[in-house]
Amino acid sequence: MTTTEEPARPSGRTRDAARTRAEILAVATGEFARLGYDGARVDEIAARTRTTKRMIYYYFGGKEQLFTAVLERAYNEIRQTEQRLDVEHLDPAAAIRRLAELTFDHHEDHPDFIRLVSIENIHEAEHITASEELSRIGSPAIDVLRRILDAGRASGAFTADVDAVDLHAMISSFCFFRVANRHTFGALFGRDLVAADQRAHYRNMLGDMVIAYLTAERGA
Repeated sequence: MTTTEEPARPSGRTRDAARTRAEILAVATGEFARLGYDGARVDEIAARTRTTKRMIYYYFGGKEQLFTAVLERAYNEIRQTEQRLDVEHLDPAAAIRRLAELTFDHHEDHPDFIRLVSIENIHEAEHITASEELSRIGSPAIDVLRRILDAGRASGAFTADVDAVDLHAMISSFCFFRVANRHTFGALFGRDLVAADQRAHYRNMLGDMVIAYLTAERGA
């Protein structure tokens, strides 16, 4: 066997392993989002992939570790989206609107993320707390928000004394509620919060609420 052939074989196995892991995570995401942590079955995840239950345990260690990996993948996706956000050239109000729109769009486009977060909250964030990766990744959006808030207050455009984490919670709560509570809200009030013809209305409404809060006149 030639020396040029040797590196190619482990490289091929590495690519195959990466593809297999990615396929397992994609299927597992759907199963956990659909059935919850307790309802999802590793046997069913294996049946829906080109692998075996034994191989899933080999790659991830067990159901708990697999769910943690699914959460890590979901949070990494939104963090990567946040890292691509470019608002440095915008004035503070426009920058805040753009960041709010990014959260709005991501939550709408990733309903499985909403379900996974809801499930993890039922489990009191035990998997996130135990994940070294999730404890390290933070949120690029928080750093961006801090810079925008500082610029807005320095220019006098923003009057609210709010920190970046609280503002992030304010933006996320609207975006999360709209997707997570779509069905119950619709059943109670007869209004579909994610109806296509209302998308622009709710997207603008989010930006208006945030800007109104940040720029409102404060009493003595």
